[in-house]
Amino acid sequence: MSRGIGLFGGTFDPIHTAHLRLARALRDELDLAEVRLIPAGNPYHRSEQPGADAAHRLAMVEAAIAGEPRLVADDREVRRDRPAYTVETLEELRAELGSTVPLWLLIGGDSLATLDRWQRWEELFKLANLAVALRPGFSADALPPAVAQHWQARQVSDFPNQAASGTIRALTLPPVDVSATAIRTRLQAGGPADGQVPDAVLAYIARHGLYR
Repeated sequence: MSRGIGLFGGTFDPIHTAHLRLARALRDELDLAEVRLIPAGNPYHRSEQPGADAAHRLAMVEAAIAGEPRLVADDREVRRDRPAYTVETLEELRAELGSTVPLWLLIGGDSLATLDRWQRWEELFKLANLAVALRPGFSADALPPAVAQHWQARQVSDFPNQAASGTIRALTLPPVDVSATAIRTRLQAGGPADGQVPDAVLAYIARHGLYR
């Protein structure tokens, strides 16, 4: 069976060091052929529009991962002229890659807790595996009952199980507490974001006058 593909979607407004840490962990722990970072073009779940438009956010992702082995920017959701649902993105990828390639969708524990509100959420398990980045203090008891059932029934302890879809695995690397909202607020005030945003992304932000 071929090596798996990781999928990491997000607004990336802007992409920051914690995003990169998670993408690398997903790639390395699963020994994936590649991890595709997929900026949301028109994020339906956000009450306000992103601070930077989709083209800029895609360009920032490309700048952040330049030279990073097996990290790839995927523009499919940016190219859509309507809100992009994860299940539709997975269906597209399955059509392109076939039914046997292991797909690993990276989500955070906060997203797991609201998974039952996602569009056609239970179909996700037919299309991909879930890799979940859990924050300290996570408790399965706090999950909605329908999600908790899947969490209990689908967990595997070994990433190399090579299932094409249907399993859930927690990432062993805890997320770093870096907030894109806090970064935007700091940049808007003219403050620094060194160490939290890759240098190439900071240069792009300055060049295009973003978040000012």
